[in-house]
Amino acid sequence: MAVTVKIGQRFPLTIKRLDINGAGIGYYQRKITFVTGALPQEVVVAEVTGIHDRYLEAKVHKIRTASPNRVTPAEPLFGQIGGVELNHLAYPAQLRFKRDVVAQSLAKFKPTGWTHYDLRPTIGMAQPTHYRNKAQFPVRVIDGHVRAGLYAPNSHHLIPLTKFLTQAPLTMKVVTTLCQILEQLQIPIYNEKKRSGIVKTLVVRESFATKEVQVTFITNSPKLPHEGELLNAIATQLPMVVSIAQNINPGETSLIWGKESRLLAGLPYIQETLLGRTFQLSPQAFLQLNPKQTETLYTLAAKALDLGPHDTLIDAYCGIGTVGISLAKGNQPIYGMDTIAEGIADAKANAKANAKANGLTNAHYSVGKAEDIFPKWVQEGMKPDAVIVDPPRAGLERAFIDALLELDPPKFVYISCNPSTLARDLVSLTKRYKVDWIQSIDMFPQTARCEAVVKFTRA
Repeated sequence: MAVTVKIGQRFPLTIKRLDINGAGIGYYQRKITFVTGALPQEVVVAEVTGIHDRYLEAKVHKIRTASPNRVTPAEPLFGQIGGVELNHLAYPAQLRFKRDVVAQSLAKFKPTGWTHYDLRPTIGMAQPTHYRNKAQFPVRVIDGHVRAGLYAPNSHHLIPLTKFLTQAPLTMKVVTTLCQILEQLQIPIYNEKKRSGIVKTLVVRESFATKEVQVTFITNSPKLPHEGELLNAIATQLPMVVSIAQNINPGETSLIWGKESRLLAGLPYIQETLLGRTFQLSPQAFLQLNPKQTETLYTLAAKALDLGPHDTLIDAYCGIGTVGISLAKGNQPIYGMDTIAEGIADAKANAKANAKANGLTNAHYSVGKAEDIFPKWVQEGMKPDAVIVDPPRAGLERAFIDALLELDPPKFVYISCNPSTLARDLVSLTKRYKVDWIQSIDMFPQTARCEAVVKFTRA
C-alpha cells in the first residue's frame, strides 16, 4: 500500500540505527525514513523534508525520548554546516557506529565468507578535535565584509567561519587574517550570481611537524590585483606562511582546482613528517587530512603487509608516495602510479629526499590511471611480491581487479576510505583472497566517514 505523506507532515518515529551518512533510520508505515540529527534508541517527532518512491527524508522536530549516547554538540554551528554531523553523538558511540558502517556494507554486498570476518573495534583518537591540517574554503562578500567558510548543506549559502571544531587552529587563524587582508586591499572577491570578481577559494595547509603554512589563492582569472601589496602583507602579518601560490580556475564549475598554477612567493612546497620520513607537499598534492591518525593507519598497513627487505612493492593510487615510502624497508623496489602529475613529481622528490637517510634509491613512479598502468606492467612480466592499494572513494576499477587476480601476489592490503565500495570490491577479490581482518580507523572524528585497512592472504 502506498504511503501518503506531504512535506512538513509530522509523526512520531522510533530510530533503529544510523545509515552510512549518519542519519537516523526509522520506518513510517513500513517505509524507510532517514531523519537528520536523530540517533538510535530515540523516539522523535519527525518532520518530512523530502518524499521519494522508496524512502522519505525528514528532520527532527522534537525529541521525545533521547538516546543515552546523545551529547551537547561542541561545535556552535552544528546542524548548519557539514563536517560535524556526528558531534551530537558521544565519541565511543561514534567509534562503534563506524565499525557498524563496515558491517552494513558487507551485509549489503555479501562477499564470500563475510559473516565470519574479523571486524575489529574502530581505532579512535585521544583528542578527536582540531585534527584537520587543511582548510579549503570558498570566499565571498557578506554584509560588506570578506568572509570564508563552508556552505550550508545542499546549498551555496556560505556560513562564515573563524573557528571550527575539526580544523587546526593555525589554519583558521591564517584564513581569517587572509580575509582581512583581502578586504583591506579591496581585491575583488568572486560573485557567483554575477560570475565576476577574482578570488574564489582559499586553500590553507599546515605542516604539523614544522608549523609552516602553505597558501593557495584559487582565482577566476590570471589577474591578481595588488599582488605585491598582498604578498607584503602576508609576509608581515603571517610569517608562518612559507609557500604562496595561485591556481586559475575560470568560470562557473563544480571543480575547485583549475589546470594552471603559479608560485607567487616562497617555496613551491611545505614539508610534513610521517613515521620519521619527510614528505614535500605541493599545493595540489594529496595527503590525508589527519596526520596523527595517518601514522596509525600506515603503522597498521605495514604490519598487515609485512614486507621483507627485498620484496618488490606496487603502491597503487600512490599520491605523493607516502604509503610506499613509509612502509619500505631499505632499498626494495617500489612502483607507484597516480593520475595527478604534480603528485607524482612530489613522489619522486620524496623518494629522493628519503634516499640517504632510509636507503630508498629504487622507487619508480608513473603518471596515469592505476587500471591502465597496472595491467600493462603485469603484461610486461612484472611480478611484485606485494601490492597495496589506497583508491579514491569510487574504489577499484574492474581492469585493476582483473590484473590483480591474474597476478595473484602473495601479499596484498587494501586501504579504503569508503566501506560501500570496499564491500563491493571484496565480492571479486574474495574469489582469490581470504580476508584475515578488517580494521576500521577514525580518520575523521565528528563525521560519518570511515577508513579501513583489510589484510588478505591467498585462499
